[in-house]
Amino acid sequence: MDATRYLDRLGFAHDEPPAPGLDWLERLQYAHVTTIPFENLSITGDPFDDQSGPGVDLALEALFEKIVADRRGGFCYELNGLFGWLLSELGFDTARLAAMVIGDDGDVQPPANHHTNLVWLDRPYIVDVGLGLPTLRRPVPLDGDPIRDGAGVEWRTAESDRPDTDSLMQFREAPDEDWTDRYYFSTTPRDLSYFRAPCDFLQSAPESPFTGDPIVTKATESGHLKLTRDRLIHRIDGQSDGRAVEPDDWPAVADQEFDLQLRDTMPE
Repeated sequence: MDATRYLDRLGFAHDEPPAPGLDWLERLQYAHVTTIPFENLSITGDPFDDQSGPGVDLALEALFEKIVADRRGGFCYELNGLFGWLLSELGFDTARLAAMVIGDDGDVQPPANHHTNLVWLDRPYIVDVGLGLPTLRRPVPLDGDPIRDGAGVEWRTAESDRPDTDSLMQFREAPDEDWTDRYYFSTTPRDLSYFRAPCDFLQSAPESPFTGDPIVTKATESGHLKLTRDRLIHRIDGQSDGRAVEPDDWPAVADQEFDLQLRDTMPE
């Protein structure tokens, strides 16, 4: 791990070494989700032809090469996989956890369809830089205390009602709304290799949400950016605006808005 190079990718100066405390953890998580996009282009490939991408390799060295050296993004196994390694290198006491994101239909298949991280400080926190929308921007205490992020979304953990998990991550976008279940998780530490089977499924199965349309999102100060096959959407303070994107302009928009270098997925 070249931690200095990774920190440069996140926008931190060489003369600002992080210390393993909550303030730095919050800064690292926020920088990650506002700098490195959540995207599936290694799976889908070029959005405008029928060839799939090169696939996802969970070897830590491969993740570093892709996300840091090649200035790409990824999905949960990649982003949280590499971020967990960085946190360990910086002296944080951390563990990888298996989680199950809840689909729109309430489905949670396959098991371990999400990878998140647990960090112990004054108390344990869930630290997640690999979630789609809405994006987790701050560490969430495991004891159930709610936190509100900079985009107005409130997060908390709760006790799980499932026998195969310990806890539940929930969110709401307004104080008077009901809590929405986002994912179940277990606090049993896992090796990154534990996620290889569900990762292979999610990057190959026709029913996977990652094998269809391209997904590119990134958190912003008060909302997010989202690039679809034909549109760039800005969401700011709960309001959405967007513009059409032509196929010939797609790589340039990905570069300009998301700092994505797409040499392995798009033609020169």
